[in-house]
Amino acid sequence: MAYKDLRTFINFLEKKNLLKRIKEEVDADLEITEITDRVTKSGGPALYFENVKGYDMPVVTNLMGTLERMQMVLEVEELDDVGREIMSFLQPPELPTGIFDKLKALPKLAQVSNFLPKTVKTGPVKDVIIKDNIDLNKIPVLKCWPDDGGPFITLPLVFTKDPDSGKRNVGMYRMQIYDDKTTGMHWHIHKSGQEHMDKSRGAAKPMEVAVALGGDPTVIYSATAPLPPGIDEMLFAGFLRKEPVEMVKCETVDIEVPAHAEIILEGYVDPNETRLEGPFGDHTGYYSPADQYPVFHVTCITHRKKPIYPATIVGRPIQEDYFMGKATERIFLPLLKMQISELVDMNMPAEGVFHNCVIVSIKKKYPGQAKKVMCALWGIGLMALAKLVIVVDEEVDVHDLSEVMWRVFNNIDAKRDTMIVDGPLDDLDHAAPLHRYGAKLGIDATKKWPSEGYNRDWPDVIEMSNDIKEKVDRKWKKYGF
Repeated sequence: MAYKDLRTFINFLEKKNLLKRIKEEVDADLEITEITDRVTKSGGPALYFENVKGYDMPVVTNLMGTLERMQMVLEVEELDDVGREIMSFLQPPELPTGIFDKLKALPKLAQVSNFLPKTVKTGPVKDVIIKDNIDLNKIPVLKCWPDDGGPFITLPLVFTKDPDSGKRNVGMYRMQIYDDKTTGMHWHIHKSGQEHMDKSRGAAKPMEVAVALGGDPTVIYSATAPLPPGIDEMLFAGFLRKEPVEMVKCETVDIEVPAHAEIILEGYVDPNETRLEGPFGDHTGYYSPADQYPVFHVTCITHRKKPIYPATIVGRPIQEDYFMGKATERIFLPLLKMQISELVDMNMPAEGVFHNCVIVSIKKKYPGQAKKVMCALWGIGLMALAKLVIVVDEEVDVHDLSEVMWRVFNNIDAKRDTMIVDGPLDDLDHAAPLHRYGAKLGIDATKKWPSEGYNRDWPDVIEMSNDIKEKVDRKWKKYGF
C-alpha cells in the first residue's frame, strides 16, 4: 500500500525503530551535516531534527540511507523486483501471437492507465498560501560543508514543461539560496531542465518552474530516475507506488505539483540571467567550483500546516544518494539487457559515484565482444558520461570488488585490453582537461582467446576439489574451520 506522503513514511520508519528523533537544539549551518554524515556512514537510522536553531520547522535527513530503507520506499523485498515487474509489462512470458492472445494481454496493459497522475482540486500543500512577503530564509535550508557558497536545497523536485510539446519533466537539481526570493538552479547541460530552458529562449515571458519539497518517498526517488525522454516521472512514481500521484495546479504558474508535498516554491527562470553559484561540496567528495548558473525567482510559496523540510547530504561516499543510485542500477538493468543482450550484471560502486566507474559482466561469445559492450554502454543515455567501464566474464561477481580487481590486475595486457575514447563527461568531473569533455577508459578483464591474439594456454583459476572441501567440512567443522 502506497505511502500517502512524507509523514506516513516517517511514521512507518519510527514504528520500525529506523528513525531517531533529536529534540536537542541543532544548527542548520554544518552541524546537521556532520551528524548525518556520521550516521549514514555507520548504516544508522533516518534522523528527525525537531529543534533547529532559529527556525520553527523540523528537518528530516537520511530517509533512504540504507538498502533496507530503499527497499521500504519501493515496497519490495529486493530492488531487482521492480526491474522484473517492468519487464513483465515490456516482455510478457508469452508474446501474443493471435487475436485471442492479444485480447488476453489487454488487461495487463490497461493497468498502466491506473498509474497516471490524477489532478485534484486541492491538497494539504495548499494549507498555507504566501504570495506577499515571501521569505525563503524561514525554511531551514542546510549549509552542508565549510566552503559551500551558502545554504543549498538538496532534495528538490524541479518541475518544468517542454515549451514545444508541453510535456512535464521532473528532475533533482541543487538550489543555492541567494536571498529571500531567489535561488540558483543547477541545471547541467546534459539534463532536461537545461534543455527546456534553452528551448524557451526568445519566448515572450520567462520559463515557469515549480519546486516540490517532500512527499511520498517514491515521488522523491522518481525525480532522480534516468527515464527515457517523454516518460513522465509522475507516471513512473504511480507505477512504483501502485496508486496515482495526486497533483494540484500551482497558484502563479501553469504547472501541476504533488498535492501531498510539504512545500511548493513557484516561480520562473529567465534564460538570459545567470548568477555565480557555488562552490558546493558534491557527491564526488570534492567541491565543485563556483560557476554561472540560471536564477530561480520565487513568486509564491505554498505549504502544509507545520511543514517538514527534507534534506539529503552529499559528499564523500557513502552517502544517502548511493542507495538511491543503487535502486536505479537494479531497476534499469533489465532495460539495458534489452539493448545489450550479452549483459549479465552491473555494479556502479559507491566510490565511483555513478558516473566514474561501471562494472559489467558479459556472456562472451566472440573476440572483441568486451570492447563492443563498452561502446554500446557509452552510446546509451547518461551512460555516455561513464569515465571507466570494466568488463569481466559472466561467472565473476561484479559486486565483489576484491574479485573484480583481482581479475583486472591479473587478466589484462595494458595495450591489448584497454580502450581510450574521447567524449562527453559529467559536469562534476574535475579531473577532465576540459569542462564536460575528455577521455574515457574501457578495461577488458575477460579471459582472452587465441582469436584475440592470445596464443598461450589461459591458466585455470586455482580451486580446491569439492570432495576435499566436503571432507574438511565434516572432519574439522567442530574446530571452526
